[in-house]
Amino acid sequence: MTFEYDRDTGVTKTAENEFTAELSTRWGMAAALNGGYLLGVIGRALGETVPGRPDPISVSAYYLSATGPGPATVKTEVKRSGGSIATLAADLVQDGTTRITALATYGDLSQLPEGHRTTAMPPDLPAHEDCTRVWDRPEHRRDGDSMRDRFEMLFHPEQAGWASGEPSGNGVISAWFRFADGREPDAISLLTVVDLLPPVTVDLGKFGWAPTLELTVHVRATPAPGWLRVRHATRNIAGGMFEEDCEIWDSADRLVAQSRQLARLPR
Repeated sequence: MTFEYDRDTGVTKTAENEFTAELSTRWGMAAALNGGYLLGVIGRALGETVPGRPDPISVSAYYLSATGPGPATVKTEVKRSGGSIATLAADLVQDGTTRITALATYGDLSQLPEGHRTTAMPPDLPAHEDCTRVWDRPEHRRDGDSMRDRFEMLFHPEQAGWASGEPSGNGVISAWFRFADGREPDAISLLTVVDLLPPVTVDLGKFGWAPTLELTVHVRATPAPGWLRVRHATRNIAGGMFEEDCEIWDSADRLVAQSRQLARLPR
């Protein structure tokens, strides 16, 4: 069985360090595609650039202009390859224009030293049946917003007031997450999941599209099968921009990914 995410992030190698992709309408809102989805496409190409280095460890991407559905090319470059890691670069090009440029560290997560130690705490999410299914509400079902059909999100009820016009003002959103078609999470998909919750600014009463300027993701481990717990938070708004910090915890209570992005406030 081929899952939607794998089909939609798939790339085909056409030349040395060059890959083509068909960007899907299934991962967009209106005309713009989700930045995390696009990072997943780039991540797929980077994972095929150096043999034996399939997994993202750190990826930093700069979003230069909006990317739409349709054909695109990912051009990769090996900056350094030696030992257990490789340093790579990538550009996503569409219609002759570089839309995203990225720098990344890749390796093999299965070969990293064992052991997990952190002072971070996973989100304290209620049981699934006690969480809020925002997208099931009629007022939140929108034509053309098909990305929401790609996954399930169960929001912490105390952090879902924005969905009924009563944001908490704390700048925190957390939710259970899984793909709708049963696909289990892996390292590449974490590059996408970090950007799939609504912009955390909705919890501050600021709604609308929040364009990503820069997104950095650290993948700490291959996630265990099952639901993920995702938490977004912001602490600072300045100059018409905000930071959004994300943590992803797997079903084994491990912090498997962290990210920070800089984005513009919704207009």
